[in-house]
Amino acid sequence: MQQRAVETRQLILEKAAEVFDEGGYRAARIADIMHRAGITQGALYFHFSSKLDLARTVMLAQRDAVVLPPGPDGLQRLIDTTLLLAFELQTNKLLRAGVRLAVEQEEIGFVDDAPYREWAQVFRGQLEAAAKRGELRSHVEVDRLAVLLVGCYTGVQHFSKLANARADLPDRIADLWHYMLLGIAPPQVAAEMVVNPEHPMLAAG
Repeated sequence: MQQRAVETRQLILEKAAEVFDEGGYRAARIADIMHRAGITQGALYFHFSSKLDLARTVMLAQRDAVVLPPGPDGLQRLIDTTLLLAFELQTNKLLRAGVRLAVEQEEIGFVDDAPYREWAQVFRGQLEAAAKRGELRSHVEVDRLAVLLVGCYTGVQHFSKLANARADLPDRIADLWHYMLLGIAPPQVAAEMVVNPEHPMLAAG
């Protein structure tokens, strides 16, 4: 794909994300997306076959919308990642739209757990590293914990969205870790973890 086409496709995704984030799938209009992107109908349908195709693409692009925090793989980086996501969900429209569409997808007319599985894979990678570093209790099953964490995160962020437009989401994720850490990590490891809802990119430093 030529560079101009790549840039146009990305522009459409970004503007579609704005529209989906603001009103959800049902309220979104192709005309509004075209207007914001400054493109013709032909240009939009060259890249996406339908509004549904565009929505699915936005939903599946949420992982690529975020750069994970630096630091060695392990429990601290997992904590930092979840806190960074909390801040990104306050401002990152592509991530916000992807998460909204994933939550609302049954109402839209499709069911795809791929975005949840992708985040579970991200979390699993950090948990596997944590296990190798001796940061997890011996009874912890990494695969099951990764799936559980995605489920907990989904519920917490949705509650925060309804309550106050995610203004308190970093604090709620910090609370989640304060209660979860002692159940999954040895006491000395849990005590060393930094759960910082103010500056997640610097928490490990």
